[in-house]
Amino acid sequence: METSELLKKVRQIEIKTRGLSRHLFSGEYHSAFKGRGMSFSEVRDYHYGDDVRNIDWNVTARTGSPHVKIFEEEREMTVMLLIDMSRSSFFGTVNQLKNEIITEICAVLAFSAINNNDKVGVAFFADEVEKFIPPKKGKQHILRIIRELINFEPRGTGTDIGATLEYFNNVVKKRSICFILSDFLSLDYEGPLRIAARRHDLIGLNIIDPREEELPSVGLLRAQDAESGEVRWIDTSSRRVREAHRRWHQEHLDYFRQAFKKSGADVINLRTNESYVDALHQFFQQRS
Repeated sequence: METSELLKKVRQIEIKTRGLSRHLFSGEYHSAFKGRGMSFSEVRDYHYGDDVRNIDWNVTARTGSPHVKIFEEEREMTVMLLIDMSRSSFFGTVNQLKNEIITEICAVLAFSAINNNDKVGVAFFADEVEKFIPPKKGKQHILRIIRELINFEPRGTGTDIGATLEYFNNVVKKRSICFILSDFLSLDYEGPLRIAARRHDLIGLNIIDPREEELPSVGLLRAQDAESGEVRWIDTSSRRVREAHRRWHQEHLDYFRQAFKKSGADVINLRTNESYVDALHQFFQQRS
């Protein structure tokens, strides 16, 4: 993508998603994700009803009058975005491709994070993690992430959630809020998922296109597997073929739900024909 076209696209996404994060999600984000604990803020005179356990005895002795310590929530946190860039994410049959929706959601989450003075880091993955951007603050950092989301060209074609989570577990030691944005067309990631969920506040955001759930009956269809590159003819008028496809997709969806439930991590299911704004609203409200 040419530089001028890229900058125009970045600006369009910034205008749309920054407004959403400021006007819709700033308070909900703060409520949904609590700080790590309480930190010392200041000392003031003791008032009737204050918790006596917070009396600062050194200041009290020095001044001759009771003083208490005031604490406030430690708000600064780290948000990690693990972003699926496999070939299957470049698919869509409704209004947008899955990766276009993923880009907008990542931008909304990133702007919501920096509005709350949190750091944001990113890992782009397909068969493996292909690019890691360490957590930082600031608008320019977020705009860099958006540029990468728009312009990143993965080497791999498949989806390996397990390898991505193993990389994440090894690289990010500090507790974070971690969003995994993918279509989760991968199996065998329950082990590393369980480890990650113990260390981090983990949320799986599953992007689903309606045509992945159920094939339409339109006769012979020439189809290419986005991840393997295999091309073949499919008889979509066959009920057996349509049912086999439905079972294949349902197997991955069931595995996703069960693996995240067992690990204690949260999930957001989002179809490309639905509003991601509504889905995020509902999730934040449930977490508040």
